[in-house]
Order: sequence, then structure tokens, then C-alpha cells
Amino acid sequence: MTKRSFFHVVLVLLWCCIGNMNASTAYYIPQLVTFSPNSGFCLADGSQLAPLCVDKHDYIAVRRAVDGLAADLKRVTGHQPATMFKSRAHSVVIGTIGHSALIDRMIKQKQLDVQAVKGQWESFVIATVGSQLVIAGSDRRGTIYGIYELSRQIGVSPWYWWADVPVQTHSQLYVREGRFVEPSPGVKYRGIFINDEDWGLKPWAATNYEKELGDIGPRTYARVCELLLRLRANMVAPAMHSCTGAFYSHADSKRVADSLGIIITTSHCEPLLLNNAAKSEWDVERDGEWNFKTNRSTILRKWENRLSEASQYENIYTVAMRGLHDEGLRGNLPMNERVPLLDTVITMQRQMLERHIGQSATQIPQIFVPYKETMDIYENGLRVPDDITLVWVDDNYGYMKRVSNAKERQRKGGSGVYYHLSYLGAPHDYLWLNTTPPVLMYEELMKAYHTGADRYWLLNVGDIKPMELGIQTFMQLAWNPNAFSMESINRYQAEWLAKELGFDAIKAARLQSLLDDYYRLAWSRKPEYMGFEYEWDDKAHTGLKPTDFSFTHYAEAQQRLADYQRIANEAEQLSNGTAACFELLQFPVQAAYQMNRKFLMAQLNKELQAQGKTAQANWAARQMQAAYDSIEALNHRYNRQMNGKWMGMMTVPPGFCALYHQKPEVVYTEGAGEEPVDLTPHPQPVEGCLVVNLSNYQSKSNGVQLVKGLGYDWTVVQLMEGNISYALPALPADTIEVRFWAVPFWPLYKGLSNRISVSIDGGTPQVFENRFAEYSRSWKDQVMRNGIEGRLRFAIDRSRLSHTITFAAPDPGQMLQRLTIDWGGLQPSYIGPKL
Repeated sequence: MTKRSFFHVVLVLLWCCIGNMNASTAYYIPQLVTFSPNSGFCLADGSQLAPLCVDKHDYIAVRRAVDGLAADLKRVTGHQPATMFKSRAHSVVIGTIGHSALIDRMIKQKQLDVQAVKGQWESFVIATVGSQLVIAGSDRRGTIYGIYELSRQIGVSPWYWWADVPVQTHSQLYVREGRFVEPSPGVKYRGIFINDEDWGLKPWAATNYEKELGDIGPRTYARVCELLLRLRANMVAPAMHSCTGAFYSHADSKRVADSLGIIITTSHCEPLLLNNAAKSEWDVERDGEWNFKTNRSTILRKWENRLSEASQYENIYTVAMRGLHDEGLRGNLPMNERVPLLDTVITMQRQMLERHIGQSATQIPQIFVPYKETMDIYENGLRVPDDITLVWVDDNYGYMKRVSNAKERQRKGGSGVYYHLSYLGAPHDYLWLNTTPPVLMYEELMKAYHTGADRYWLLNVGDIKPMELGIQTFMQLAWNPNAFSMESINRYQAEWLAKELGFDAIKAARLQSLLDDYYRLAWSRKPEYMGFEYEWDDKAHTGLKPTDFSFTHYAEAQQRLADYQRIANEAEQLSNGTAACFELLQFPVQAAYQMNRKFLMAQLNKELQAQGKTAQANWAARQMQAAYDSIEALNHRYNRQMNGKWMGMMTVPPGFCALYHQKPEVVYTEGAGEEPVDLTPHPQPVEGCLVVNLSNYQSKSNGVQLVKGLGYDWTVVQLMEGNISYALPALPADTIEVRFWAVPFWPLYKGLSNRISVSIDGGTPQVFENRFAEYSRSWKDQVMRNGIEGRLRFAIDRSRLSHTITFAAPDPGQMLQRLTIDWGGLQPSYIGPKL
């Protein structure tokens, strides 16, 4: 790709970031439903409800969604509408074009115009036709989305069951007259991957929701599929850890998903729908080694059996193969053998698909996921057939490892993304709370989308709860990516949550501020990382350790505690007493505060003990214990919401080999008493250091923007084309050190890099290049703190009355999140002093 065409791509990304600043919703259809009489269609008036009419020969998934709408109308009005298979006057007529005689008759008689949706993917029209309200879909899911759009508009949240969002009752429901069209989604396939379910979903399902089965099974998947349809998603990658019965081990699970209209997809390590992590699917003692070179016949037989069972349903098939579960390819083969081996695997898999499905492989949805070591095999020449979708992955921590280059964007199969809100692995898991900022999600997903990734988006959501806010955001973005901007994506969660919880405008504004601080504090260190340990690492980096937040320099620790306590109190004050408010707001905010308080108080205890301040150290120890107990109490309260509905979801301590859920060691001296410590932040001026306000820049191009919603101070400056400069005062030194913190992106694709150029007073630029390898020490540190520090030294003329520092990005898209000029006073700190 030429430099000129690369800049064009980057400028397109920039235009998308700033060109839709007023967007605030991903839905095209306006609010159609009113709750007081008007001249529109009367859906409900007291106990009188318009009947729901659906062709009995329409898809079963459509008929089940009609039943869902009937239940929703009862939730709102207290009365159940009649459901019938024939049309009648003053009714709601629902159906799929080409599969509903009711709809097709109206089209033939030119009563209903469906030209805008006919033949489209998952599109629908809602229209008033004479005395009838009509919902017509281009296909079965298009019809279902239209049905649940009406449910949403009468006030039933997609999260009414999974997050206990209350339903407001109304005795009257009216629908505006007119014809309203919802176009096809921006991303064709959109769904979630239930992963690491050991900690929440499995214990909850096995001991509570499906205790008769003792597992995650069809009853749970029915709830999952309904949620996905209400969110306008269309696929699920089922839970696949060895603790859970494999999806296909419970025969009704696949039938339930199909009857609801949901596609089954699988993760990167489940070729042709086979879950080799489950012993019921692959047992080394029974089946031998998962090694295609030495055990080909057994592996092929497993795939044949799975396709015989599942190919009659709608699926997306993962091709190629990795090792068992999340391991690399078995056999310790050199790269020059791995590439042809996977070439052979893919060829044979496609032949099997053609035999079982009876179509050309080019017509069967397939994905290739270059995850971890498979990326190296792909980059070394693996030939992936042109019709297979390339699914690019993030690095498990929210940063896309690469996107399609110019040649890959020409592929028939297009590309997609596999993105994480939750992860179990090195350098550290984060399975507990939803802390991925919406702006980071937007930046990285849109980076992929605008380089062709519009075919398939899969979100790793862990246990589903408590990732509700992230799931909601992801699905809205996937449905209509162009409805959002950098600015609106940062507002979206507060606006959506305020509506779900019934907050007024004043509370909504407070909620926005609270969420900004919640994500900002987790940006510098997620709650799960506060033990300052690494997992699966060397001895020097494992085990609980004091935090790097200082009680001495810049009052970092005190300010962090104060900020967390403030938003925890704010969450309590904003609470409306509902289970939804606790699950979606109070629990994550208050649990994050207590996790930080637990480790910072343990650290303070040791520091005070070392200073001989035993009474104050005792007080800190007591605070640590109180924080630990508070987390237990919050988990207990969560499980008992809605009369024990979620019992088991928060019972098991989060973490695998991580220790952050444990109680850190403290020293309590009996008889020394307890003396409170003043933890009010009192940051001292920094001598010999200038902290630069990133907002006060001058730009020589339009390719620069301030982005709110990322960074240590919650505003970053993004460098695109051109350069930016900052005016500096006279500095009492001959040499200065420029220290800046950047957001740790990966290069867009092979051959590019992440470089930032810096110059002083028009002198020769120095270039900082963030080069790292996955799982290196540098990369681990970067993803744990969402930042990389650059340090460059410059000689300056101290006689000058002012100076200018200039930044440019040879690799456009870099983000600066903090900048200091140091000539001798900067003390060690976690992320440096702030304004």
C-alpha cells in the first residue's frame, strides 16, 4: 500500500470520527409509540388490545417472537392480546415476505410497499395500512427485529430479564401513522461468545436456573437467544470450557437456538463446530492426540459426525485448526510444515462441508481466525480461500492486532473482528467487571470496519453478566456503525442507562460524569490488576505486591481513593432502589472502589509499619478488612437480587491463578490502638517539571482531534496528518527530557509501525517508536496500564524567552495522553504528574 493510499484510509477514519458528532442512537426508526390517545393506530386501550395476526406457515422463530410480543404487551398493559393465524380488521399483521400469505396478499394488492426491504438482509418495515399495523421482514430475523422493535418502543427493554430492567405500565398504546423502514445492518453477522463461564454462568445455571440438568443447557440458551434477538444480534458462540457440557451434548440446545432464529458460530479453537476442550468431544485417552499429522482419521471422523448432526441448521463454520482448547498446533512442527498442513486441513474441511450441506463451499459461511500462533502461520503464507471471512482479533486487551491491508480488502469473503470485554490469560485476567471504555471499543472496531471488517463481529463477553453495558454498546455499533462518533459513543452508555433506569436530565448528567470517572480510573489500572501481579509469569512478577500508586509523590494513591469513594457514593445517591440499578451501576462502581481500597490500604499499612506508626498502620489494616468484607457483601447482595434469581452468578471468586480476590497480608499490632490517617489529597507543586495541557495545542493541519473518553486524564490528542505544537515558557536548563505517555496501539498491518516524531524549537526531530512483541515484558506492561512512556532528551538554549515543542506521527492515528517537560524535578510515579 502506498503512503498516499494509507493516508487516505486514515483520513476516512478521521472523517468518520468527527463527521457525525450529533449522533446518539444506532436505531434508524424514530419513536413511533405514544402513551396517550392520538390519531394513530390504537394498539391498546385499557383491556382492549389489537390482536396479533401471523401466518401459521411462517417461520417458527417468527411465531415464537410474536408470542414474545404478546407477553411484552401483557407486561405493559396487564392484558394479553389474542394471537391468530388469520387477518382481521384492526389488528397487527406480522410476517416474512415470501413466507406469509397475510403479508404477500397485501403486497400483491399493492396495499403494502416493501420494495425498500424485499430481498435485503435482516431488514423490515413497520407501516399502518388502513385499519392495520403491519410488520413485514425481508427474512425471518428481519421480521423478528421488527417485532422486538415494537416491544422496545412500548417500553420493554432488551434487558428486562437479564438485567431486571423494570417495565413501565401503560393502559393506552398508540402507533404513529406512516411507513417506516429499517435498512440492513452495517455488519452482517453480530454476536457474542460465552467464555470462561466457570466463574458465573456455569455455577448459576447448574445450581439455580437449570439445576435439574446441572449444566448450561437449552433453557439457558433460550434466554441467551432471546436477548440476542432483542439486541438485533444473530449469532452465539456457545460456552466451551471443560467444566461445561459441550453445546451439542445437550441435543435440545441446538434445536432451541434454531427455533429462535439464532446462528451457531464457534471460537477460534473449535473447527467445524467441534469443541475439543470438552472430554465428551475429545478425550486424549480415548481418541489419541489432537494431531492432524499423526491422528488424521480420528479427527476427520469427529468432524464428519458433527456435520451429520448439525449441518441441517444455520451455522458459521470455523476452518483450519489449533491445538486443544486455547493451545497452539500440536506436533511441534516447523513453520514450513505448519503452512502446508493447514492448507490440507482447510481443503478437506471444505470438501466435507460440501458433502453434508449440498452446496458449493463458496456459498457456505466460513471464518478463519488468525488468533495467537495462527496469525504467524497466516503471515507465513497460508492460503485461505477467497470466500472465507478473515476474522481479525484484538490482543485480548482491546487493541486490534491488525486489520485488512489493501489486497485483503479485495477478498470476496471480506473480514470481521473478534473482540474481548473479558479475558483469561497472560499477563492477567479480567473476568470480573466491565471496564473497557466505549471510546477504545469504537476506535478499534471502526479502524477494522473502515478497512473492510463488515462481515462478522464476535464479542467475548465472559459470563454475560456484568458486561451488559459493553454488550449493549457493541451491538448498537455493529447494527449501525455510522450512527456513532467519538463524541456520541462516549455519551451513549449514560444516555441509554438513564433511559433504562428512568432518570431525569439532571440525574443523566450526573451519570455521565460518574461513568467517565469509572472508566478513567480503570484505564490506568483495572480493579482486577490492583494486586500488581502477573499471571503465568516468572517468579519475580507473580504474587501479590504493593501497588505502584504512591502515597508520597503527587498524592496519587490518595487522589485515586478519593475519586473512587466519590463515585461510589454518587452511585448510591443515584440509586432508584431497583435490581437493575444495582446490577448495572451500583455493583460495578462500588465493587471497583472496594477492590482499590483493599489493596491501597494494605500497602499503606506496610508503609506506616515501616515508619513505626503502628496506630495508624492498625487503622489502615482495619480499612483493608472492611474493604474485603464489603466485596463479599456486594457479591452476596448481587446473588440475592430478585429473590435469589442470580444466586451463583457472583458466588465463585473471580480469577483463575490470579490472587486479586484474596485478602492481602497486613500487620495489626495488638494494644497499639487505631489512629485515623488523613487521606485528603494534597498534591504538591512539582519543581523542575512542567506538565503540559494537551488541549492547548496549535495545529498545522485538520488531522488532529481531541478525544474525550480515553487516557489518564480522560482526554487524549490524536495525531493524524501534519503536526501539532505547544508553546513552552523559558526553561532554566540546558537539557530537558520530554516525557509523554501514548496509547499502546498495534501497527495497522505488517510493514507499518507506531512512531511519534518530536522536535524542539524547529531542531532535528527525534523519533520514538513503540516496537513490541506479544507476550514480551514491554507489551505486558503496556496493556496492564494502557500506556507506553516515551522519553527523549533535547539540548535547548536557556537564553530563549520561550520554546516550542512539535509532534508529528509518521504512522498516523497515534494518541498522546499525558506530556511533561522535565529538567530535574520529576519523581518516580505510576503515570507521572497531572495538571
